[in-house]
Amino acid sequence: DQADWLLPFGVTPEQAGQALRQWMSTLGFFRPSDLAHAATVEGLRPIWWAGWLVNVDALVSWTADSNAGARLSAWAPHAGQVQLPFRGLLVSASRGLSLEESRELAPSFRLDRMVPAAHRAEQQIGPPDAVLEQFDAQRSAARKVLSERIAATAEDALKQGAIPGSTFRNVHVAVLLRALETRRVALPSYVLAYRYKGRSYRAVVHGQDAGRVTGAAPIAWGKVALVIVGAIALVALVVAALALSRAG
Repeated sequence: DQADWLLPFGVTPEQAGQALRQWMSTLGFFRPSDLAHAATVEGLRPIWWAGWLVNVDALVSWTADSNAGARLSAWAPHAGQVQLPFRGLLVSASRGLSLEESRELAPSFRLDRMVPAAHRAEQQIGPPDAVLEQFDAQRSAARKVLSERIAATAEDALKQGAIPGSTFRNVHVAVLLRALETRRVALPSYVLAYRYKGRSYRAVVHGQDAGRVTGAAPIAWGKVALVIVGAIALVALVVAALALSRAG
């Protein structure tokens, strides 16, 4: 099966390559200083990856210990239920992107720009060589992934008001989905492969927002070692100074 709706590409292949270089230059001190200039792009593949657009109400049952109501001990048990609505939630059904990659990209998609998939041939909505992923997962699989995702995020939502108190432990949640509505959508991205000093790495550039890039990058182990040596030297100096002050 294929998507019923497509999101148009807003980033060209050339812009995706530039976005990769820009991302490399912002990775921080512990990455190679010459990464953005020395890395060689070996492949750039535009894809529409498969995803579910979901509207659902989640009944979340929870148990937790918190400092609220604690008397003789530091913790008191609590339990309850809360209804959490989710609208326009994207859940990956992709085999080409990892769950981590899809979660990094999902917040920046312009869902208001969706067009029917049947219009793909009539409109220039992406590179001509863009691959449209098939939907291998059924709706039941989407429900399972969605339940896991909501359960993973519900704890933070509960700590912001549903669970009494200010400190928590042993938070457990169970999710019951209600009124589940799903649409099959295809989401634009670029999958890039690049090489640096003989090793290959992968990155993904958002197809509508060139400022959002996720991927793997090499670590400058020489810099890591330098920081460790510097920290050890600093500790040694502090210890020596304390010893001298006590001797005096």
